[in-house]
Amino acid sequence: MELLKKYIHMNQWKNKASTQLTLDDDFIVPDTMDDVDRVLLDAGEIQIESARAQGEKVNVRGKLDFRILYRKADGGLQTLAGSIPFEESVNVPGLEERDYTETAWELDDLSVGMINSRKLSVKALVTLTVQTETLRDVEAAVDIEGAGSEDGAELELQKQKVEAAAIAVRRKDTYRVKELISLSGNKPDMEHILWSEIRLRAESARPLDGKLVMEGELMVFVIYTGEGEDGPVQYLEESVPFSGELELPEALEEMIPQISMKLVHKELEAKPDYDGEMRELELDAVVELNIKLYEEEEVEILSDLYSTNREVTMETEEACFDKILAKNACKCKIVEKIQLDNGERILQICHSEGNVKIDETEIKEDALHIEGVLEVQLLYMTSDDNEPIRSRTEMIPFHYMADAKGLTENSIYQLNPSIDQLTAVMMGGDVVEVKAVVNLDLLVLQPVCHQVISSAATQPMDVQKLQKLPGIVGYVVQPGDSLWKIAKKFHTTVDNIMETNGLTSDKIQPGDKLLLVKEIAQG
Repeated sequence: MELLKKYIHMNQWKNKASTQLTLDDDFIVPDTMDDVDRVLLDAGEIQIESARAQGEKVNVRGKLDFRILYRKADGGLQTLAGSIPFEESVNVPGLEERDYTETAWELDDLSVGMINSRKLSVKALVTLTVQTETLRDVEAAVDIEGAGSEDGAELELQKQKVEAAAIAVRRKDTYRVKELISLSGNKPDMEHILWSEIRLRAESARPLDGKLVMEGELMVFVIYTGEGEDGPVQYLEESVPFSGELELPEALEEMIPQISMKLVHKELEAKPDYDGEMRELELDAVVELNIKLYEEEEVEILSDLYSTNREVTMETEEACFDKILAKNACKCKIVEKIQLDNGERILQICHSEGNVKIDETEIKEDALHIEGVLEVQLLYMTSDDNEPIRSRTEMIPFHYMADAKGLTENSIYQLNPSIDQLTAVMMGGDVVEVKAVVNLDLLVLQPVCHQVISSAATQPMDVQKLQKLPGIVGYVVQPGDSLWKIAKKFHTTVDNIMETNGLTSDKIQPGDKLLLVKEIAQG
């Protein structure tokens, strides 16, 4: 007999491996730039240039791009930028050539110190994380082709419904955002951009039939010098919302998304307006989407079979299916008051930015307990003309319990944190109130394993074995019994047992009494 089999495409999360590396280098201030009196701001970002699998290792090449805003020895501000290249191998046990690898980074610490007015020391602690996944096909028999048509075998089939989260779409794509930002009327023309930051916030994406729709906002912050000799230091903060669509023919609205978005390119350039005045900023950004869409399928698999006129031999094996246990888009609200002990009077908060770091996750009580910190950097204007801008970084701890009923140690989960909202407001004196909403996008898969039939064959019936079975027998139902098990054991069918005993349901209880009649089908 030939089994009809169904193949279900599964995305298997295999392993996650991390390593830390320290970057340390000294930088000489170029001759074209002024002496450094004091470092006011610093920022860094890792650029992954390549990540290649080599055996059970992933070789990662990249660089740390850093920027420094400093006060010049004779007053005024200037910006210095540089990079530190690196190459690091991350050990990933069990890595195979066919596996997918995703490399992420986290800048745990960045410090810039002055060796002297012409030489700076840049140190950074970086965590590289490699997530490995693979596509696998799980096969299961769902029926018998032409059952009984070849050898006259009368087959009894037992089927079982199984829920499976099949991977329907897996791909990467990009979306470009271009926008012109104009200065408000109360701002002077731009002479020179000293500092700029572009951050992705409140991003989301979901499937519709044949496409993917996305939205979010780009938070743009610029420090610049106003036009004219000894132009004042100015700042601009602007939110640029965006929304768009990507064609995705395989997508269906009911699919369950696991989509991460990140900025892979960002550029900001001062441009003249129609009057030739430097009052516009051209924003050019590219958002990369890592798209995985799951489709929940209910598959009826063949779990057992026997014949009333043939001997059936079969082989079974274990097949594991991933079931979607939970898909939660959680929002964690954070409110914290920060005391800024500063020698000079704080005029106003001009910018705040944040970064979410997950320190620990623990599975208990049908929930994922999440411990993390929101790293907040505040930029503020002071009354000190020599040092008009200062910064302060604070770590705000948070705890959240994400519901996931049925979550166990065997569950596989993926957690994507991001910032939805962040504000910082002066409350009076030197107290700043920080309010934030952290998105915690959680997908939980539960592996469920079943015995499935891998092969089956029929042979002529063993007449002597059949004759030893009684023709009619009374039977008391035992714990763990089902009509299927009883019918198979006593060479009859479920339908015959129900008809003989006047049953209207196949539900039975221990202690029930049944009359069983042996059945021998012709063929």
